[in-house]
Amino acid sequence: MSEVLGAEGVPRVSQYPRGGSNACLRLRRPSLYPLSYGGEQRKCTYASVNQMAARDKELSLVQHLGELRNRLMVAAITVVITTVIAFFFSVDIIRLLMVPAKVTHLVALNPTENFTTFMRVSLFSGIALAMPVILYEIYAYIDPALLPNERRFALRLGPFVLLLFIIGMLFCYFVLLPNALQFLINFGSDVIENQLRASDYISFVTTFILAVGLVFEVPVIIYGLVAIHVVRRSWLVKQRRYVFLLVFVIGAIITPTPDPFNQTLVAIPMYLLWELGLFLSRFAGGPRAAS
Repeated sequence: MSEVLGAEGVPRVSQYPRGGSNACLRLRRPSLYPLSYGGEQRKCTYASVNQMAARDKELSLVQHLGELRNRLMVAAITVVITTVIAFFFSVDIIRLLMVPAKVTHLVALNPTENFTTFMRVSLFSGIALAMPVILYEIYAYIDPALLPNERRFALRLGPFVLLLFIIGMLFCYFVLLPNALQFLINFGSDVIENQLRASDYISFVTTFILAVGLVFEVPVIIYGLVAIHVVRRSWLVKQRRYVFLLVFVIGAIITPTPDPFNQTLVAIPMYLLWELGLFLSRFAGGPRAAS
C-alpha cells in the first residue's frame, strides 16, 4: 500500500494502474471531458481505498456483460410483476383514460382488440410503475465508473427527472387532452358521428401523454448540459429568438389538433420550461456558467 499512496496520501499516477490496484487510482482526465469537471485529482486514504475497492475494481468484458445481464434481468422481472399487477386494474385504468374524452364506452372492430387493448394498457402501466427500479438499475450499472462528484451530480438530477416527467403527464391529462379531444370529437359532428375505437384511442392518449412528459424534461437537460460544460449558458441565452419559434413548431407537430389554441397550450409551457432551465443553469457551473 505504501507503493500506491504517496507521502501526502495522494495516489501516484506515474503509470496506469492494473488489475484491482486502481481502487482509488484514476488518471487525470482531460479538462474538456464532460463529466470530469476539470479532471481534478481525488485524494485518497487507506480507508477510502478499502471502501472503494470492491466497487471500482476493473472487470473483464465477460464480467461487464454478466453484470449488464443481471441488471436487465432484474428490470425485466420487475416489469413483468408490475404488468401483472396492473392487469387486475386495467378496467379502472381504461376508464381513467376515457375521462378527458367524456365517453363511457369504446368500440372494438375485431375479436382480439379487447384483449390486445387490455394488454397494452397493462404493459404501459407496468413500465411506469417499474420506472424507479429501471432507473436504479441503470445507475447501479454505471456507478463504478463515476467519480464522487459525478455520483452526486447523477443522484441530484435523478429525482427531478422523475418529478418533471410526472408533472408533464399530469399537465397533459388535465389541461391538454380535454381541450384537444373535445375539438377533434366535435369537429364536423353535424354530419359525422364519431365512435372512438379502443385500440386507436388508447394508443393516441398514451403517446400524447408520454410525449408531453418527455418535453417537461427540458429544464433538467439544459441544467445537465451546462453543468458538464457541453454548452455555455451565454450561448443558450443568445438562442432565445430561435427557441421561441421552435417551440411553436414543435407544438404544431405534437399537438393532435390544427387549431392555434391547443398549439399555444403546448408551446407556451415549453418556452417557460426553457426559461426555467436557463435560470437553473446559473447555478450549474459556478461563476463560469453564471456569466
